[in-house]
Amino acid sequence: MKPRLEIADILREYGEGFITQKQPVCYHRKVLHAISICRTVALGGQVERCTDCGHERIAYNSCRNRHCPKCQSTNRERWIMGRREDLLDCKYFHVVFTLPEELNGFCMHYPEQMYELLFHSAKETLFAFGKDEKHLGARMGAIAVLHTWGQTLQLHPHIHMIVPAGGIDKIGNWENTKREGQYLFPVKAMSKVYQGKFMEYFRGLMKESGMEIPKDLREHLYKKDWVVYAKRPFGGVNQVIEYLGRYTHKIAISNHRLRSMTDGRVTFTYKDYRDGSSTKLMSLGANEFLRRFCLHILPKGFRKIRHYGILSSRNKPVLREQQKKMNCEPENEREKDYQSISKERLGFDVTVCPCCKKGKMETVFSFKPHAPPVIKK
Repeated sequence: MKPRLEIADILREYGEGFITQKQPVCYHRKVLHAISICRTVALGGQVERCTDCGHERIAYNSCRNRHCPKCQSTNRERWIMGRREDLLDCKYFHVVFTLPEELNGFCMHYPEQMYELLFHSAKETLFAFGKDEKHLGARMGAIAVLHTWGQTLQLHPHIHMIVPAGGIDKIGNWENTKREGQYLFPVKAMSKVYQGKFMEYFRGLMKESGMEIPKDLREHLYKKDWVVYAKRPFGGVNQVIEYLGRYTHKIAISNHRLRSMTDGRVTFTYKDYRDGSSTKLMSLGANEFLRRFCLHILPKGFRKIRHYGILSSRNKPVLREQQKKMNCEPENEREKDYQSISKERLGFDVTVCPCCKKGKMETVFSFKPHAPPVIKK
């Protein structure tokens, strides 16, 4: 169901004023512009006609920007279908590494560098425990996804990792984590190692930039407990796929959370985790809402989804060999177009005529941006 209010509506109403007053960086302006014109005449499109009743409709092109809430569904499903080929017959854990809020200022000014450190520190921590004979003694794998937001759109950088509950030992055999994959690693110990690794890299980054971490901040960060947690293992492969879809192509706020846009204010829903995850309403001035939205526009070209260890691209032969041993070799499926994905994965057939529900919609002709066609009845 199409939401009543979209990010694009807010941008078309308040975007120009926000840009004039707040002067966001050039790349952020480009992203905001792309979202505002998504699926409009500004991007061109095609005219489609029903083969039975002759009904015609205009289908405008998408902006395909990864920050656009309207452009993620098909991309998400296509990505999930590709990941089905990489699943192993084992349990999986969901592990989260979070940055302390005291580092938010550095993330705002040096997002690419700070998020790289977050990825690197999380991976190094996980694999250090995996290599340790006391904990596992095997080569592990992980899919890592960066999220930068909290429920109220404030900056909250953290990494979600989907981790197979085991790894490949030195002689090529699969080794489960403790208690047959029911337990990963001690999270308190992981938190300390993660803290140490990140602070080491962070100090190096500051030194390269000709700066030092203020003494008070450094001491506070070393004293603070850094948040790392691992959820209980998934019940099966289908749950792994569900989680992959939930986290990979998510953006800061979906259109369905928006409630109203009146008198220069935007109201949206959020979950208050400090109050039993109850759903509440928050109202922000349009400029503040868009400022918070821009906090989560990633640097140009920055990879928010990464595959490590035995799940990385270069280790595909190792993964395929392990799948053979587990009798879970994937079926070779050709890449599907968006019509097939919409029908099979999203539950609606975009080719069916919305008028007669019988005929098929076929493209009559395409048109370029800013050139709406004249429809002949």
